[in-house]
Amino acid sequence: MRLGIDLGGTKIEILTLNDKGEELLCKRIATPKDDYPATLRSIRDLVHSTETELGESGTIGIGTPGSLSPASGLLRNCNSTWLNNQRFKQDLEALLGREIRISNDANCFALSEATDGAGADAKTVFGVIIGTGCGGGIVINNKLVDGPNAVGGEWGHNPLPWSQDGELQSTQCWCGKHGCIETFLSGTGLADDYEREFGCRIVAPEIVQAANGGDEKAETIVRRYEFRLAKSLALIINIIDPDVIVLGGGMSKVERLYKNVPAIWADYVFSDTVLTRLLAPKFGDSSGVRGAAWLWD
Repeated sequence: MRLGIDLGGTKIEILTLNDKGEELLCKRIATPKDDYPATLRSIRDLVHSTETELGESGTIGIGTPGSLSPASGLLRNCNSTWLNNQRFKQDLEALLGREIRISNDANCFALSEATDGAGADAKTVFGVIIGTGCGGGIVINNKLVDGPNAVGGEWGHNPLPWSQDGELQSTQCWCGKHGCIETFLSGTGLADDYEREFGCRIVAPEIVQAANGGDEKAETIVRRYEFRLAKSLALIINIIDPDVIVLGGGMSKVERLYKNVPAIWADYVFSDTVLTRLLAPKFGDSSGVRGAAWLWD
């Protein structure tokens, strides 16, 4: 039995899989925001209650909003900032009394979709999470490409490619730099762009709904979002040339992206043809937690 845990900024989810990838049990609880010790205890209690209910113990994989530093072993780069600079893996292993495996949540998403999801038939898969943040993961031949710096696939904290005048200075990212892809392509980034343009704030789903209903202001913002997403993914295609790109996170539910973005990215890919497929996730919001379970495959 494999246990996967998705540690998010608002929820902690646990999912169990058998060797065939079939789901046995799933639970969600609220994340104790800004409370590191309570976060550890919540994960421990979820594991214990799940294994008690199923009458069996299993391996544990965890998807986190950041990654472990190869130098210090501390968690870093989390937008859930109370987790940064903590001995997360060591502390949780001490509480659980066993080894755990940890990877970035975007890596877990990519691994899930490459293992038995939308990219199961592909050699190279780039998994993208565009929700409150913007992350990515690379899987080649069903193996995560993490890299010696543990930043494989971290496209969200690179500058927006082929930017227009002033774009890169218009946004400041939580990481401290300006013009990061995340500040444009996250759901928050879409809402920020609308507010900069029109002086009032509307959340991303409402902007998309308004655009689909014929609202010209919303349509302007969504079209600009599509161009920015297409250019950012073209950069990835030019570097790793994936067979499949799978979108995850809240923005992956915007159906028009799967038609409009590939129609745009051809102008930016350094090739006379683009065979890369842009796909919706097979497992939706549960894909990240499934990938955490597959860390032990």
